[in-house]
Amino acid sequence: MKKKLLGLFIILLLGALGAERAGFIALPFITPETTQTAQERPRFFGGRRAQRGADPVPVLTAALARQDVPVTIDAVGTVQALNTVVVRAQVEGRLMELGFRDGQDVKKGDVLARLDARTYQALYDQALAKQAQDEALLENARIDLERYARLAAGNFGSRQQADTQKATVAQLEALVRLDQAAIDNARAILDYTTIRAPIDGRTGLRAVDVGNIIRASDPNGIVTLTQVRPVAAVFSLPQQHLRAIVAGQGRGRLKVEAMEADNASVIQTGEVEVIDNQVDVTTGTVRVRAVFANEDLGLWPGQFINVRVYVDVLRQALVAPSSAIQRGPKGAFVYVVTPETKAAMKLVSISRQDENLAVIQSGVEPGDVVVTTGFGQLTDGSVLRPQTPAQPEGAASEARPRGPGQGRRGEGQARPEGARPEGARPQPQGGGAAVAR
Repeated sequence: MKKKLLGLFIILLLGALGAERAGFIALPFITPETTQTAQERPRFFGGRRAQRGADPVPVLTAALARQDVPVTIDAVGTVQALNTVVVRAQVEGRLMELGFRDGQDVKKGDVLARLDARTYQALYDQALAKQAQDEALLENARIDLERYARLAAGNFGSRQQADTQKATVAQLEALVRLDQAAIDNARAILDYTTIRAPIDGRTGLRAVDVGNIIRASDPNGIVTLTQVRPVAAVFSLPQQHLRAIVAGQGRGRLKVEAMEADNASVIQTGEVEVIDNQVDVTTGTVRVRAVFANEDLGLWPGQFINVRVYVDVLRQALVAPSSAIQRGPKGAFVYVVTPETKAAMKLVSISRQDENLAVIQSGVEPGDVVVTTGFGQLTDGSVLRPQTPAQPEGAASEARPRGPGQGRRGEGQARPEGARPEGARPQPQGGGAAVAR
């Protein structure tokens, strides 16, 4: 029986303490030093929630400023080699030697392959011998012509014989010239057995091995040679941008940046080389080609890249972070931080905007501070607690004023003079209604 009474007493005592803490009753054994005014004590219904709603909203801010803003156009392009050559043999023969490695950089004129040249060398030698034979006949005919001409001049010989010899000399001279042409042809065919690089470039994977019979009709050739320094990028732009890009090209070379997939890292910087002379009627776009030096081989033929073209510059434009621009039923707006550290909603007019900056035409002034994050709890007139991006929200909350009974002082931290001991309730303030004992 005693245990039941003791348990009932404990339950009643705990309930009375809870009711007193909630502010519904005042216990007589609570001293004035441990009482709390009605204004300071959080109420059970709506007290803590209302107190939380009155707290300043933590936000990040940025000041508006004027700066030069580049006008850019983004597109997706394909890297293309300026020159691509499928190296083929011009004569038939057995492949005797390869003068390159797969993936090697070669210069114009470097030997790439050699074919069996013995047959073509023999033909060349025959042409040389035939020319020598005809030159000997020509020399003898010229001597005879000179002799017949002297005899005919002294009436010791027939003039007809002299004229016939003159025609023979002309025939032999033509024959020698024909022999020279045959020699040039045989020399060219002989030179075809040594295959040289027609351009500076980089070799791909070879299509044949040493010992194979090479023909001029082989579709794959010996190797494909691609020029990678410099390299081109071809991309299409909507026809709406055609006037801007043509005007920019009229002012000078347009800068082009090849971007990574994240659209932030720059791979190469080049220039617009040519704009196509007509718009594709099926897509409404115009093709543009840009050239990049590609010294570090950051671009590769066939690669897809993001392209950014700089067509103009807006001088001293008023800019704000894109994250500060919000959209509503009336259009774009920003929250401006007032001198009283409150949020003031202002409608703005935006001329250009990308993922980083927005160019504002009207609605705010340079130097205004706008909110960039923390819009979830923000309304017009909200009290703000601006923070810097490097300051965590928890650290800022420690610095703001606390309500009665909120939080504890850090361990080892000095207590101000006259402060009440930790855990004690505040004493009644002058003019405040104290709870009677």
